[in-house]
Parts: sequence; C-alpha cells; structure tokens
Amino acid sequence: MTSFTPQPAHTTVAELDLLRARGYVIFERLIPDAEVDRLCAELEPWFAATPRCSGDFYGWNTTRFGSLLLKSRASHELALHPRILTIMDEVLGPHCDWYQLNLTQAVRIHPGERQQVPHRDEEMWPCPKNGMEYLVNVMWALCDFTPENGATMIWPGSHHRPPTRSPDPARAVRAVMPRGSALVYLGSVTHCAGANCSDAPRTGLILSYCLGWLKQYENAFLAYPPAVAKRFPRALRDLIGYRIHRPNLGGYEGQDPAVLFETDSHALAAVDALPDATAREIQAFYAGDASGHRPAP
Repeated sequence: MTSFTPQPAHTTVAELDLLRARGYVIFERLIPDAEVDRLCAELEPWFAATPRCSGDFYGWNTTRFGSLLLKSRASHELALHPRILTIMDEVLGPHCDWYQLNLTQAVRIHPGERQQVPHRDEEMWPCPKNGMEYLVNVMWALCDFTPENGATMIWPGSHHRPPTRSPDPARAVRAVMPRGSALVYLGSVTHCAGANCSDAPRTGLILSYCLGWLKQYENAFLAYPPAVAKRFPRALRDLIGYRIHRPNLGGYEGQDPAVLFETDSHALAAVDALPDATAREIQAFYAGDASGHRPAP
C-alpha cells in the first residue's frame, strides 16, 4: 500500500500564485488510502445503480451522479477540507458575502470513452466576468489518473486568453496524479476529460465552489431538503446554501433559510440581512432625514 505523507493544513501563498498563473494546481495524496477506500465503498452501489450518461457533453460511456453529501458520509470531509477552503477564501471570498458548493458529482469514465469537448465551467453563467473568478473546481482522484485512462486535460494559462473549442492539443497537460490527490482548477481555465484508452474505468469526484450570489449548477435545496440537511453539521449546511446572502438574497419569508430547521411557518417577521456598509448608509440616510438634511427626490 502506498504510504500517506501528511499534508500542510492550509494552502501556501506559492500554491495560490501557481493556481492564479496556470489556472490549476495538484495536491498529491491529500487524503490517505483508507479515506479513499471508504469513499469508494460508499459510492460503488450508486455507480452500479446509475445508468450511463446520454449526451455529447456528458459522454455516452460515462457514469455521473450528484447529491454526494447524501450518498457518502465521507464526502463531507472532502467538502470541508481546510486546505481546499483556504483556496476558496482567497479566490472567491473577496467577491461575495460567502461562497457555496456549486456541484457535487461522481464521475466514472469507462474504457472506450472519447475525449470530452474542451470547455470552461464558468460558461454556465453567460455574462462578462470582468476578471472575477466565479468558480473553482476540485477533482478528487479515487484511482490513479493516467494519460491512458482519461486524466483531465488542462490548457495552462488559457484563462488569460479568449476561449475556443479547438485549443492546440500540444499546449495541453494531463493531470496525472495518484489516488487520494486533488486537482484544483479555476472555472475560467479550458479543460476536458481525456479519452479512456485503458481497460479499466477512471473514477473521480468533482466538488466545485462558486460565489454565493450565483445560481448553483446542482439544485442543493432539491438534493438536500431541510429534512435531510438538518442532519448535516452547521458548516456543511452553510456551504450548500442554507444561509442568507447579504443583502437579503436567498431568504425564506424574509429570514435566513436556516430557520427551516426550526419551523416551516409562512408567517414570519422579515429581518434585515445587510452588509455592514449598507446598514451604515441606511442609518446615515435616516439620520439626515431626522435632521432635515435628506436630499430632495
């Protein structure tokens, strides 16, 4: 068995700089073999029960399914991994009140599957990004990723260039990594799954994170309704969206949606959820009004 080398608790500045410059970074053996084994054991029944995909993007010889937090208890630790969250704090944190899980998906590329079309995951939000990162993906390897079995292809630095469906194959790199590793890549970088030319499947998990004010790829409130989510730890509930995003975004009856863990009443008092700066602006407005200095409409 491959020995596990303990990893630092938090991502370093050099690793963040590399992520921003190249668009990706690989953390080898970020979790031990025993944890990978647990993930595989919990998810294998779902791989067996789930039909293969149907579509030129998802693939015709690939198995995918979501709702990982419901199907694998071990996936909770991946979602909250401190080294991963450090990256999200730095890359996404400055642009939102809080970031959220955009997607949890298990992916098994079977032998014979062709290369996926090159794409950028931020394409799901068709608007100018103005240099802001909307999304960061994490591909967790549940087996060794090799050039033969379809290791993810990435075009380094492509997030600094205009997008194209036909990037130069010679400029692509393969995210070759041992099981237990994590490939972290920006939603703005061009990438795709490679062709599986081996005789064994390639299995990984995608956990992606996005700005808290965006619509998620996976509808978390259908995947994890309150009766399910109430069994999750608070940090995980927050990450899937049971938390109001200031100012007043994503509430339930004018309150933080976490109130649903206590009541399902539709007769609740709306409560402000405002950024501190906005709250001060409003207070100043009314202070001016009381003094007779409010500007005329």
